[in-house]
Amino acid sequence: MNAISAAGKVVIISVSDGFLAKSLLTKLDKLNIPAVFSHAELRELENYVADMELAILFMSEELKDMPDTLVFLKDTIEDKDLGLILIGDEEVYELVKKTIPSQAITDFFKRPLDIDQLVKRINTYFDENTGDKRKKNILIVDDDITYMRTVYEWLKDSYHVGMAPNGVQAISYLAKHKADLVLLDYEMPVANGPQVLSMLKNDSETGQIPVMFLTGHGDRESVMSVVGLSPVDYLLKTIDKFTLLKKLDDFFAKQKG
Repeated sequence: MNAISAAGKVVIISVSDGFLAKSLLTKLDKLNIPAVFSHAELRELENYVADMELAILFMSEELKDMPDTLVFLKDTIEDKDLGLILIGDEEVYELVKKTIPSQAITDFFKRPLDIDQLVKRINTYFDENTGDKRKKNILIVDDDITYMRTVYEWLKDSYHVGMAPNGVQAISYLAKHKADLVLLDYEMPVANGPQVLSMLKNDSETGQIPVMFLTGHGDRESVMSVVGLSPVDYLLKTIDKFTLLKKLDDFFAKQKG
């Protein structure tokens, strides 16, 4: 049994019984990749999300009149941390992105569609998101939006990355999403890093999530105060992309060992 067979269903979604959507379903079936087809109507789609691991949406102009479907798909993808591949024209893609944010979209294929390339991407997605090869989920919490987005850009190709601009939104995010690590700004208004860490540690659902502090201070007193809160590590905000990626890779490799 391959990784995809063990992982769950691919749900192929289309407004109509399109030739390409049905051809993809047939191809996946021949490859023993469990997949189902659903029309984009909300009532029908709701029947297939329980076992869904990856959604493939064939986009069309009719979607602009189906906002409930797009909102439902967005919430499902984000709440269950699933993959989403979009297929269609650039114009409709931009329309869909008004509801479904870019960070929730796994990939986008323009028409004309190369089904073999799409199947290859499906295999890659499951290879990267199941078992030991599953991409780790990292939440960045920082009130400096520019810095947070910079770190997001650094990490997005290697990890699933979420963002929260403050502690309250971090707690809300973690109530719905799994995280393997939190990168937490030490200095934030309202609830600072230590307060957020305390809230995480006191909650049974989040108490075991490892936390690395992000700090702008490298003096001994600041460093020791951070270490005293028992994070798994602290990182200076002057860290560069490659050093950060190595730190994270080493951390997760050590966990696996």
